[in-house]
Amino acid sequence: MKKYILAIDEGTTSCRAGLFDVQKNQFTRIKSAKFNLFYPQNAWVEFDANEVWNAQKDILIDVANGVKREEIFGIGITNQRESAVAWDRLTGKAIYPAICWQCRRTADFCDNISEEQKKLIKQKTGLITDPYFSASKFKWLYDNIPQIKELAKQNRLCFGTMDSFLIYKFTKGNVFATDTTNASRTMLFDLKCLDWDDDLLAFFKIKREWLPIIISSSEIVGTTDLLGEPLNICSVIGDQQSALVGQCCFKKGMAKNTYGTGCFVLVNTGPNIEEIDKLVTTVAYTVAGKTTYAIEGSVLNAGSLVEWLLSIGLISEPAETEEMACSEKDNGEVYLIPAFTGLGAPYWDSSARGAFIGLTRSTTKNHLVRAVLESMAYSTYDLLSLFESKYIKELRVDGGVAKNNFLLQFQSDILNMKIKLPKMVESTLMGAVYMAGLSSGAYISLNEIGTKWELNKDFSPEMKNKERKFLLDGWHNAVNKVLKN
Repeated sequence: MKKYILAIDEGTTSCRAGLFDVQKNQFTRIKSAKFNLFYPQNAWVEFDANEVWNAQKDILIDVANGVKREEIFGIGITNQRESAVAWDRLTGKAIYPAICWQCRRTADFCDNISEEQKKLIKQKTGLITDPYFSASKFKWLYDNIPQIKELAKQNRLCFGTMDSFLIYKFTKGNVFATDTTNASRTMLFDLKCLDWDDDLLAFFKIKREWLPIIISSSEIVGTTDLLGEPLNICSVIGDQQSALVGQCCFKKGMAKNTYGTGCFVLVNTGPNIEEIDKLVTTVAYTVAGKTTYAIEGSVLNAGSLVEWLLSIGLISEPAETEEMACSEKDNGEVYLIPAFTGLGAPYWDSSARGAFIGLTRSTTKNHLVRAVLESMAYSTYDLLSLFESKYIKELRVDGGVAKNNFLLQFQSDILNMKIKLPKMVESTLMGAVYMAGLSSGAYISLNEIGTKWELNKDFSPEMKNKERKFLLDGWHNAVNKVLKN
C-alpha cells in the first residue's frame, strides 16, 4: 500500500530531500547537503550544477533508503528559480558554472534596454526588467562562452533553470521540461498564452529549441530508475510558489512570506492576472488545466545576511541573533540596507550596495545584529504597503529565519498585521509534496489539502503608531541615502 511521497528542494546554498508519510501527515526523514557558491567578480554569483546534481541525487537515495518502492506515490521537485544552466543535450553535463539568481553580471545590459521594450516585457511576462530573471543570463552565456555557441551549432544546447536540469538528469535525458511557475520567472514567458513568447525569444536571441517544453505544476513528468525500480516524478514547482502551496494559500488575497536566502512575499490573485506597480506578476501554480496567478515581491537578501554575520565572526550560530537583538532596548537608530546584491522590489536598483546607516560610538554589535533582522521586516513592509490595506488580512510565514521570535514580533509590529507561523515549518518541501500528491492520487483536491494547515503560533502587533512611524521614517531615510549614492 502506498504511503510515502518523496520531495526534493534544490535551494540556493543546499539540497534537501524529505520522506513524507501521507497518513501521518508528517516528514519521517529530512536530509540536506551543502554545495558551494562562487564569486568570481564583484556582484557575480555562480555554482556548479553538476555538483548540485550529485548532492541532490545522493541525499534522495539516502532519505529513501529502506523504503519499498511500492510504498512510494512518487517524487515532487521544487527548486531555486531564475538561476540559469547550460548543458550538453548529449552528455547531460553542465558545461559552464550556473549563473545564480542573485548574480548581477547582466545589470548593464538590462539597464540599457529601452523603456519601450521594458514595457513590452512587463506587459507580456509580468516581470520587471532585471538581471534577477533568467533571460539576460541565457543571453550572456551564449554571447560569452564559445563552447555554448558550438553546442548550439550541433543542436546539443540545453538552456534551463535548475528544475529542468534535474528532470533531465533524473530521466537520463528522456525529458526536457519545466513547469509554468519556473517558466514565468525567465522573462521569456507569456503569462496569458502560457508559452514561450516569440518576440521575446527574438529580442534575447534565444531559440525555442534550446528551451524545455512547458508543463503544469502537478502532473506525471516522467520516470526515474535512480532508486532501482522505476518511480514517477509527479510534480515540479518553483520554490516560492511551492511555499505558497505548502502554506495552503489557495484563496485570493491569502499571502505568505518566506525568509530564506532572500525574502519573498507572494499573494494569491486567483485566476486573474493582476498588476501592482514595482511588483511582479507570476504564475502561482497550474493544476488540472487551471492556472492561478500571484503578485510577488522579492527581497534579494534575508537569510544570506545571517550567513554573512557568521562569515565575519559577529555570531557563531544563527540562534544567537534573537537574544542579541532582544538585549538592546531599541535599534539605536541603526539601519542595515541589505543591498549586498543590489536592491530588489520595490526599488529595483542593481547598482545599490549594502550599508549600515546611523553608526555612532555607542553602537554595539548587538545593534548591528538587530539591524540585520529588522531590515527583513522593513523590506517586507515596503512590499506589502503597495497593496490595498484591506486586501491582505494576515501573513503566513516560513523559512529558516522564521524561527526567530524577535523578527516575527517585529514584523507584526511594523506591518500592524497578524503573523501566523504554521506547525509544519517545511512549507517549501510541503508544496512539492502536495503537488506530487495531487497527480499521484494521494490527495483528491486543493480543498482537501487546505484542511492540513495547522497554526503553531501567531504574533499580534503591540507597537504604538508613533513608534512605528518613527522607525519607518528612519528606514526610508536610510534607503534613500543608499539610492542617491
